Amino acid sequence: MLPNRWCLSTLGEVFTLQAGKNITAKDIKDTTTELHPYKCYGGNGVRGFVASYNREGDFSIIGRQGALCGNINIAKGKFYATEHAVVVERYCDVDLMWAYYTLTALNLNQYATATAQPGLSVAVINDVCIPIPPQKEQERISKEIEHWFALIDQIEQGKADLQTIIKQAKAKILDLAIHGKLVPQDPNDEPAIELLKRINPDFIPCDNGHSEKLPYEIPEAWIWCGHNSILDISGGAQPAKSYFETQPKLNYIRLYQIRDYGESPIPVYIPINLASKQTEKGDILLARYGGSLGKVFHAEQGAYNVAMAKVIFKFENLIYKEFAYYYYLSDLYQGKLKEISRTAQAGFNSTDFNDMYFPLPPINEQQRIVQKIEDLFSVLDNIQNALEV
Repeated sequence: MLPNRWCLSTLGEVFTLQAGKNITAKDIKDTTTELHPYKCYGGNGVRGFVASYNREGDFSIIGRQGALCGNINIAKGKFYATEHAVVVERYCDVDLMWAYYTLTALNLNQYATATAQPGLSVAVINDVCIPIPPQKEQERISKEIEHWFALIDQIEQGKADLQTIIKQAKAKILDLAIHGKLVPQDPNDEPAIELLKRINPDFIPCDNGHSEKLPYEIPEAWIWCGHNSILDISGGAQPAKSYFETQPKLNYIRLYQIRDYGESPIPVYIPINLASKQTEKGDILLARYGGSLGKVFHAEQGAYNVAMAKVIFKFENLIYKEFAYYYYLSDLYQGKLKEISRTAQAGFNSTDFNDMYFPLPPINEQQRIVQKIEDLFSVLDNIQNALEV
């Protein structure tokens, strides 16, 4: 049932649909120039720029060839339409934007031929039914759509801005944590240096006459340690792919790769006797190569490949594991990766961290810091999840 003063018609009755003309690829340029100032429309929108035009005015354009056939664009001024672009001529002062939104809503792709190269027949889409409102109402409809689309764009931009703020807030929380400014110090905590001396009597603090090298000031109960004096990393390994299995088998173990800590894991299993590098659940893994460099993972039980390195704790009960995890997410570690002279594709080794420092708080404070980080991150994650709904 149509509203009062509306009528039902077809595209062919309301518009004239006419495909453009062929033009050779060599005559289409990637960028506009003085000699090629006109946009060239093909089956998927603007193909490039050409020296001449075959249309002038304001039109909706229907792409009629390719996987995106049925897509709608708006062309204004002088332009060239190829044989894969259908120019929509309007009659009776049909509103341009109403026509554009209506053609978009019709989802013309559904009328495409089911072939290797999908295409739209003008004869077929000429018969597609369309409800026509009065001209003034067309204008009101298009303006209302534009109003709501603009509002949606503002909301999406606001969401994007808020996601950026969340990321920045997490970085700031980590920065405060490793500076000793996230939670109050407790004078009853055993200073980190005392714990270190009990665990390792031979320990020499980094600030023993070399304070000019230290990154920044830390609380009195903390101590700067050389990363490699209390931590180590162990690169992964894997056998040849000929040993890979895609299903669990007796005496086989899961081999974890970086992709397995993403959204689309692909399980691989290898003989356990060839799994020379293994992790327990909760161990810390560092990505070593390429675009994943800097990522930090909580390990699952299994083997791990060469693209990752496991963090080794040299002393028991000195570093709370989750505090170390957040340390590797912080700028002290992430910044160091940017300084390493070798390329990211070449990865890193433990020797690259010989001059990297670790700010060690009292063990009880480490636990309080981790709890505070997790509380704050939980709030931010809830906001993030709400944005993604």
